[in-house]
Amino acid sequence: MKNLVVLVDANVILDYYQEREGHFPYAQRFLEYCTTPSVKGYVSFHSISIIWYALRKGPQKERRNILREVTKLLTVTAASHNAVVGAIDEENFSDFEDCLQEKCALQCGADYIVTRNVKDFKTSKIPAVTPAEMCEILSKN
Repeated sequence: MKNLVVLVDANVILDYYQEREGHFPYAQRFLEYCTTPSVKGYVSFHSISIIWYALRKGPQKERRNILREVTKLLTVTAASHNAVVGAIDEENFSDFEDCLQEKCALQCGADYIVTRNVKDFKTSKIPAVTPAEMCEILSKN
């Protein structure tokens, strides 16, 4: 099987850094896969600001260090102007931010979007899987 390209949603990254109960182990295991040659991980440009905001109660220096770690592990990607403008009129996504995630996933050629929020990606052109499901897929290779 070819190396997988994945777009990692902010919730997975926050599960790891905030050690969220019930979610941390799979986020950790999946992100460890992103350090191997078998997975090329991306994070959307706008997820970086979401992560920054979600960690707002922590010291600024620590937040910056987390973002540095994230951008060493995952390549930042963005959607084009035209993709964003087109997303504005897409009514098949209930959450506009998730629509932007799909646009970023298309931009980087992702095989999967890894998120805990798969239900909001039902209409996505890129399949969405949980970190646990992605770990299962990767363990079979």
